Amino acid sequence: MGRNIRKRRTSMTTKVVAGSAALALGGGGLVWANFYASAHESGSGQNQVKAAGAQIATIQCPDVGQKLTNIPNGARSGVSTELANLDKQITEAYARLASTRQAQANDPGFVQNAILGPLKEKRGAALDRIRINIQRAGGANTDLRQLAACTGVPAQQPQPNAGQTGGQQGGGQQQGGGQQQGGGQQQGGGQQNGGQQGGQQNGQGGNGPTAADFVDITKVQPNAQLGVGANGLPANGQSGSRGTFTTKCGTNGNDNHNTDNVIVAPGVSNGAHHLHDYVGNQSNDAFASDQELAAAQTTCQNQGDKSSYFWPVLRLQDGTQDFDQNAAGGGTEGNSGKILQPAQAQLKFVGNKKGNVVAMPTALRIITGDAKAFVNGNANANVNWSCTGFENKVQLKDKYPICPQGSQVVRTTNFQSCWDGQNIDSANHRTHVAFVQADGTCANGFKAIPQLQVRLVYNVPAPTIQNGQVVKPYAVDTFPENLHKPITDHNDFINFFSKRTMNKMVNCINTGQRCQ
Repeated sequence: MGRNIRKRRTSMTTKVVAGSAALALGGGGLVWANFYASAHESGSGQNQVKAAGAQIATIQCPDVGQKLTNIPNGARSGVSTELANLDKQITEAYARLASTRQAQANDPGFVQNAILGPLKEKRGAALDRIRINIQRAGGANTDLRQLAACTGVPAQQPQPNAGQTGGQQGGGQQQGGGQQQGGGQQQGGGQQNGGQQGGQQNGQGGNGPTAADFVDITKVQPNAQLGVGANGLPANGQSGSRGTFTTKCGTNGNDNHNTDNVIVAPGVSNGAHHLHDYVGNQSNDAFASDQELAAAQTTCQNQGDKSSYFWPVLRLQDGTQDFDQNAAGGGTEGNSGKILQPAQAQLKFVGNKKGNVVAMPTALRIITGDAKAFVNGNANANVNWSCTGFENKVQLKDKYPICPQGSQVVRTTNFQSCWDGQNIDSANHRTHVAFVQADGTCANGFKAIPQLQVRLVYNVPAPTIQNGQVVKPYAVDTFPENLHKPITDHNDFINFFSKRTMNKMVNCINTGQRCQ
């Protein structure tokens, strides 16, 4: 079939992307500069202070994909290729940013002239190709070049999400307000201090996380909203469809990984620029067709569930070099360290607190959260970090929890549960689904569908903060310019339940049963 499904670390064939973001040193090693740390290295003199203040931590570019809400079907393939090319351009620009520290210190205009300027020109050309693709397929002739320019975000200034502790998608959008609006988890300052304390030998390949990305959960004031049920998951309310359907698909014990994203970048190798865990469907990579996915093997106990569930891997920075240390999407793009397999991966579908749910259509795609939320802003962020024993008390958005002894790290994701009734996907992969409104209803004529809730539990040695540095941190894989911030966590789902099993799910939920 011309595809390489990478299931085991020992037999993985790396898909190499030209122009990967590896930074070669004279000794053959790889380095990703931690701008936050180096911006505050010890030194003397006003010139050094000024230079530190001018240093750029990361690159912020308009997310073109989210702006394209109306793409003709005939242009989808070409546009997806160009969107992936835009991501590759940012990755390469960030690599150059991270490898030119001395040049930036010597020349205040270096970043603009040597990095951001050329990036704008490359992006402009890609945007023109997107416009031409859309126009040739009968779409509007829209000038996109105003989205070409990117900016450098200084290390000493607040990042796009600095100090934001909630606000995901508006208010109370899931059962019982499951997305945890607001909350006082912000401890020890906003993210503008994010890298000032992270030494280069700590963090994911040197580009995060940092000490300020972590918080001792025992010192966080309770912020979880009322209405959260068992295991930290939103309760279904006192009316409506209160049943549940649980599917058991394992924890990716067979090491099915790749750095693709068939939803966002179909047909593009390394389209995610970070590694995913896959459970359920075993044929998911960038080149999989719906027909191949429907015919695939599944790790789910219920063979009527061939759906694909995937999320960015969690890594531990303990000095371990994993199988992708020298691979695109892995170590060469700043995603390094020991890949942690979840101790538990709980996949549960629940109902709507106001009424019944309808069946999901086959091949429905849902993305929740935003892998680029640190530079995009948190409009699409959907993040819940906690620890076992604390889930009903504390849910974190922009901090990784340091859990007490005997407690495990928990990532919880509650998906959109309203569907437009027509489309299995949309141009920006978001507008065909939505979160429920504060009262639990679906707006704009959307239909309530079963809500997927994913709860991942990890045995993670607790990081420590020593002399302002985080020792043995953990973090999710991200696009490199997003610096492995916790706000970038995200989750993906493609529905390939058989009609019989989907109908069973809907009946269980609508009649208040507990099924699997």
